[in-house]
Amino acid sequence: MAGNIEETLAALRHQIDSIDNEILDLLNRRAQVVIRVGAAKSGQGSDFYVPSREKAIYQRLTAANPGPFPNEGVRRVFREVISACLSLEQPMKVAFLGPPATFTHVAAMQQFGMSAHLVPQKSITAVFDEVIRGRAPYGVVPVENSNEGIVSHTLDMFMESDLQIIAEILLEVSHDLLSRSGRIEDVRKVVSHPQAIAQCRHWLEDNLPDVALVDVASTALAAQMVAEDESAAAIASEMAASLYDLRVVKQKIADNPNNFTRFLVIGKASPPRSGRDKTSVMFSVKDEPGILYRMLEPFSKRRINLSKIESRPLKKKAWEYIFFLDIEGHIAEDHVREAVEELRGYCQFLKVLGSYPSAR
Repeated sequence: MAGNIEETLAALRHQIDSIDNEILDLLNRRAQVVIRVGAAKSGQGSDFYVPSREKAIYQRLTAANPGPFPNEGVRRVFREVISACLSLEQPMKVAFLGPPATFTHVAAMQQFGMSAHLVPQKSITAVFDEVIRGRAPYGVVPVENSNEGIVSHTLDMFMESDLQIIAEILLEVSHDLLSRSGRIEDVRKVVSHPQAIAQCRHWLEDNLPDVALVDVASTALAAQMVAEDESAAAIASEMAASLYDLRVVKQKIADNPNNFTRFLVIGKASPPRSGRDKTSVMFSVKDEPGILYRMLEPFSKRRINLSKIESRPLKKKAWEYIFFLDIEGHIAEDHVREAVEELRGYCQFLKVLGSYPSAR
């Protein structure tokens, strides 16, 4: 009986080896075609990274997938296939708000894959500067959290920059408690970014009520500090545990399990339509009665959904505000373009920040 089982396993493993060889051959055939695509793009001056094209690939493959291989697995596998192939066309350099192992780093990896050259920056301003100066064609910055709200510094940077939004990333944020020993009884202080500590406040009060809470600049820096301090624990990502050789004390300690952060990919030109897009604009309006109603009317009468409205004070004038809108649709669509142009008539200034594929 044991011999029959071994023979069956050997035959199945031989099939797997043969299939793997076929996959390898197909990957290399795909890479050869991608190299030809890169050569054609170079001749035309076209963008190498096209988020709408990637989205179409994922949608086509998941729709055609008969199983049992899961759709999320399909997306992850092809994320890395596309990333590796893009690196054959042109090295993909991406600036992100660092240090490594921050959630922005995780988001950048989710969007660009492991083959991209991801370069950490010390601030949101530095990410914008890298892209403006052409040292990196793309940057990744946080813009809002489902629990804590808007990242105001990112919105402020769009007031000073002509960069465009070319994609958005939605990342489920999972906070883990990490330490060198992995034992909760060894923890004498908890270190993390103040936003992460705030999102885990109830768990900390229930489980570590007498432990000191220490604010630092990022969750990744907290993990780096804890790697050198046996009495401390960090609230950070699973990636941080791997990078800094830490053990998990407790997984998923956030008070609200539905915790998502939205990130923006910034570049110098918006991508073409993908079929399911979002357009972001910023503007200031003349201060007069009924102006808030009139600024929304162009979208209401065309039945255009606004997925976000945000206001920020103008730094140069007291009690005057700049507004940010996220509009469903692409600026190349007639009804979206017409609504934005009608809004422009009420504005002191208006800038389209980009049209880009909506995240899943």
